[in-house]
Amino acid sequence: MAEKFDNLEEHLEKFVENIRQMGIIVSDFQPSSQTGLNQKLNYMITGLQDIEKCRQQLHEINVPLEAFEYIDQGRNPQLYTKECLERALAKNEQVKGKIDTMTKFKSLLISELGKVFPEEMTKYKAIHGDDPPLIVTLDL
Repeated sequence: MAEKFDNLEEHLEKFVENIRQMGIIVSDFQPSSQTGLNQKLNYMITGLQDIEKCRQQLHEINVPLEAFEYIDQGRNPQLYTKECLERALAKNEQVKGKIDTMTKFKSLLISELGKVFPEEMTKYKAIHGDDPPLIVTLDL
């Protein structure tokens, strides 16, 4: 897969360089430079065709629209990845805190129910074991 990205990157770099050179020719255009300009235009067309071929090889790649927004804002798209990971870690810590709280609550509840309803809790523990599983549903 990395080969495909390297190939695309190479074609994009060549395309950008060709466009840069074409801009130089156009900015100082002389009738004698028409042949060079035509050649650069043909290279541009070939470059677009090469990029299209690379695109077809990478059709299964999905890029979040937010990453393009970062690029449009002049920000590094790797910051998007970093911020997504930071949000995931924060959410993970939050969920872990909820699970820990529920586990403590379950232990306390079983302990207190055992004091108030000792016979029922003995039956419950016989059916479910001494430490019944905690079932937590979270809306992520």
